[in-house]
Parts: sequence; structure tokens; C-alpha cells
Amino acid sequence: MKIAIAALALLAAASPALADGSDAMAKTAAGFYAAYATFHPSDGIPDAAGRAKYAPYISQGLNALLMQARAAEEKFARANKDVPPLIEGDLFTSNFEGATAYKIGACSGDAKTGHCDVHLTYDPGQTGNPKDKPFTWTDTAYLVNGASGWKLDDIGFSGNWDFANKGRMRQTLDVAVKAGGG
Repeated sequence: MKIAIAALALLAAASPALADGSDAMAKTAAGFYAAYATFHPSDGIPDAAGRAKYAPYISQGLNALLMQARAAEEKFARANKDVPPLIEGDLFTSNFEGATAYKIGACSGDAKTGHCDVHLTYDPGQTGNPKDKPFTWTDTAYLVNGASGWKLDDIGFSGNWDFANKGRMRQTLDVAVKAGGG
């Protein structure tokens, strides 16, 4: 009986901490996507100035991978004149054209890792093509918690249409690094 009461007390004490963690995850994800919204249209791997806008919201590991992928892409471009870049289109969403709106959904995780649903919309009317209707999808923002708090570490793509980004963003960056000889 004492064990059950102690377990319930521990669970009750942990519940607000998880809620606070979820709030902190959502705040980080919202900050990242607010920075992302300043780049529309987002195209390819961000340069140093772009990474600086994302820096408060991304993990050191993701920042290092973005730098490595950008260097590999620049090396590839120097060696392959008149060839498209290794990564074209939007890197941070399932949609090649990116997203014109976002809403952070539910976040969950533990003390070290978590994820948030990110509800995204692409409205062609906002980009000069009013004939096509807006469409929505949900990607997943993966976060890690470290000494400087919650940071975005990866994005899971959920687009199920032709030519949607698939898998995870880190996989895409790893392929670019290998293809560019980085």
C-alpha cells in the first residue's frame, strides 16, 4: 500500500514537469518555424546568415550537419558547372515549395528527447497562383534537451504525394554530404 501511494505521489509530481517540457518543446518548435517563415520561399541548405536565424532553435549537431552539407554542396557546385544543386526546394517541410503557414500541435517526450506535430499549409494563392487550392499536412519536429534547453534536431516528413520529401531531414542532409564528397 505504501508503495502504491508513493508511486501515485511520484506520478503526480512528474505530471507538471512533463507538461512544462511539452510547453518548452512547443516554444522551441514555434521559434524555429517562425524563423523558417522569414525565408519563404525556402530553398536548399541555408547559408551562414540563414543558419544564424535558426541558431537559437537548432541543436549543435543539426547546425554542424547543415554546415557540412552546405560545404559539400558548394564543393559539388564548383566541380559540376551548370548542374542543379544537391538539394533543391524546401529542406524543412515535406513540400518542395515549402509551407505558407504552420501551427504547432501536440508535443510529447521524456526529459531528453521529444517531438511535436507541426500542421503545415501551402497556399498557392499566397505565392501568386490563386487557381490551386491550399493543402495541409503534418510533419514531425524532433527535439533534444540539453544544457541550453530544447532544440530542434530533425524533421520527419509525412507528405504522401508524388515528389514529397520522404524520410527525415537528417537523412537528406547525409545523402548530400556523401554526394558532394564532404
